[in-house]
Amino acid sequence: MTEKDFVPSAYHNLKEEGVVGFKSPSNIALVKYWGKKENQIPANPSISFTLDACATKTILTYSKLEKRATDFSFDLIFEGKPKPSFTPKITTFFSRIVTYVPFLLDYHFVIETSNSFPHSSGIASSASGMSALALCLMEIEKELNPEMSDTQFIQKASFLSRLGSGSACRSIQGDIVQWGNHTDTDRSSDLYGIKYPYEVHKLFRNYHDTILLVDKGEKQVSSTVGHDLMHDHPFARQRFAQAHENLTKLKSVFKEGDLKEFIKIVESEALTLHAMMMTSHPYFILMKPNTLEIINKIWAFRERSGTHVCFTLDAGANVHVLYPENEKEEVYQFIKNELVVYCQNQQYICDRIGFGAKRINVGLDN
Repeated sequence: MTEKDFVPSAYHNLKEEGVVGFKSPSNIALVKYWGKKENQIPANPSISFTLDACATKTILTYSKLEKRATDFSFDLIFEGKPKPSFTPKITTFFSRIVTYVPFLLDYHFVIETSNSFPHSSGIASSASGMSALALCLMEIEKELNPEMSDTQFIQKASFLSRLGSGSACRSIQGDIVQWGNHTDTDRSSDLYGIKYPYEVHKLFRNYHDTILLVDKGEKQVSSTVGHDLMHDHPFARQRFAQAHENLTKLKSVFKEGDLKEFIKIVESEALTLHAMMMTSHPYFILMKPNTLEIINKIWAFRERSGTHVCFTLDAGANVHVLYPENEKEEVYQFIKNELVVYCQNQQYICDRIGFGAKRINVGLDN
């Protein structure tokens, strides 16, 4: 497919008004996306667990303008209050997608959004937020084009999400989603995420993710700036090749339930992401002392307990502690006893694999 396949034919009989809603989850990458080309195209493929509890709810109310506008008309309400600082990001998103959803210029929108997790907590709120908004827009388009299939709906929602935030395209479906062209993955695409198409062992079906909030402050470096640092990075080519190789390795890991190899790949990916930031120009150290304390504690506990607990990191200080369902009681007790002390205000979030976004029954108790 190409971008042109997502440009709709002319709409007829635009609705006067309406309201739609979606709840969309965040996700945590196992093979990291880091570095991008023009139009939000990834420099390397990635794969993620879709989360469940960490999610964004978005209600989109729309009313038809008297005449088609030349600019976007919207109000944004975050957690019940206007949030002017979000306006530029929404405007940029709309400008990127208006070719594919041209009705954006026919309506005034009220975007009411809220997160199930603290904003700026280090959870990927752009992934859940942009995917929820993209899904709401697709729900409007489906009302204008009822012939649209479920497959077309999901593909285009992921495609639009990507133009808001790259990782958002992995939040539409679950439980494991891959994004980016990869020789060894059928139907993989740079344009949208796909539900992982191969066999997955039952050990990976109920994975847990306890997110340790080491540093809840604003990001030291934005994702956009971080991705840009991969241009002309001295190790970029090797890093992109490594991502392809790790995705290939995961095919047998997922099929066979090979937790030891899973741990090697996931932890290496996390540390490589931070190594790329530490060796860029300018360079950044995103981990905090408590991040390293947690990692060392996890390694020591795994060695003495024989469990398969491991960690991954996003581009920040917080730690995602991953472990299978059959080890949850022992690992969770370890987290409470030894790791929570390293969290800011002892705050952490318990999450697990989820199965993608869900429509909200607007007007009912949500």
